[in-house]
Amino acid sequence: MNKKLTVELLSLLVIATTLLLTACVKDSCNQQHTYTYYEAVYKTKAEVRTNIKSNAARSVESPGKIYIRGNYIFLNEVDKGIHVINNANPSQPQHVAFIDIPGNMDLAVKGNTLYADLYTDLVAIDITDPTSVKLTKVVEGVFSHRYWGGGFIGPAGNDKIVVDWVKKEKTVTSGCDEQPNWLFERGDVFFAVNNSAGSNVKSSSSPIGAGGSMARFTIMNERLYTVSYSDLDVFNITNAKEPQHTNTINIGWNIETIYPFKNKLFIGSQSGMFIYNVANADAPTAAGKFEHVRSCDPVIADDDYAYVTLRSGSTCQGFTNQLEVLKLNNITDPVLLKTYPMKNPHGLSKDGNLLFICDGDAGLKLYNAANVMDLKPVNEITDISTFDVITLNKIAMVVAKDGFYQYDYSDPSNIKLLSRITVNK
Repeated sequence: MNKKLTVELLSLLVIATTLLLTACVKDSCNQQHTYTYYEAVYKTKAEVRTNIKSNAARSVESPGKIYIRGNYIFLNEVDKGIHVINNANPSQPQHVAFIDIPGNMDLAVKGNTLYADLYTDLVAIDITDPTSVKLTKVVEGVFSHRYWGGGFIGPAGNDKIVVDWVKKEKTVTSGCDEQPNWLFERGDVFFAVNNSAGSNVKSSSSPIGAGGSMARFTIMNERLYTVSYSDLDVFNITNAKEPQHTNTINIGWNIETIYPFKNKLFIGSQSGMFIYNVANADAPTAAGKFEHVRSCDPVIADDDYAYVTLRSGSTCQGFTNQLEVLKLNNITDPVLLKTYPMKNPHGLSKDGNLLFICDGDAGLKLYNAANVMDLKPVNEITDISTFDVITLNKIAMVVAKDGFYQYDYSDPSNIKLLSRITVNK
């Protein structure tokens, strides 16, 4: 069976389910119903690839993954592309360009080459001059599963690529046994909902509404490793501008994050943490696993311990919100040492003995992790809803629901806000 589902097929499935549920509401018979739906806007592959360049800077609307290279921040705009931000002065970051990459969710950088996903394709981009980037390579169809919680998989197929979604409404009159057939005639409709039934439609121009808080791309040993919903893909990037796809390894289901440390890949899933040995760079092998209840699951590691956050959420189908500390002395059999309750933890980062945790609506939390059996709270920022964090040179770069923040933590007990890039809704 072809794993690449089309927009048209998914549209029919989602719309059919919505209408069946609507048909059961007896007291709405023979009344007007207003449906909200999103129509896809297409461009050809050639048009999309020609536009992968340093275009005019634009406002941040839906921030996702972040990657740092020198004085530049590359910030993913979910499903749209990548913001290029000059961060030479963290107190005054400057938007300098935007790279249009439809369907983009993840990115990584090696030297002067940026790697990003364009729906099912991998693109390599020369960023020697971040204000004038150039597309150097496209590896087509390598990501067979492009899944978000909203239920959308991949581009439209053939030569068409979805580059945007236009929100529309239509009012129809129907009885209990009558369905608005106009919906089924539209191959470019993503979904529809009945506003009269009190449905909550996202205000974003994209109906997917997916966020990026933890990495699915990472680089180690001249290889780019990426994880999809079920697979670990390997790309040889010895020649950085010409990535070569060398392997696909099925590692299970519900895979979410990947983190590199000392020839090991720590892979987070909704059911546990997998450890893969990359002694053979092109053929990673399973080295260990720690299973836990089903929850969203990012992970980082150091010499002796792995730190795993579990959170509940609609796409995670779990109810656990906590930090788990695992002992890694026996890499093939990690042992749970300690569990700490959290509100709704997402991304995390570690600098020496300082552990940063993005705890969702509870904000950014900072702990002294010198003794993993007794983490000591050091500080917290409670007025933002946090998603992901990178720590570098005593600056914490935080992706939050309402923007991108930078904090000076040279004095952990007195964290200072340096700058904020506001999300433009």
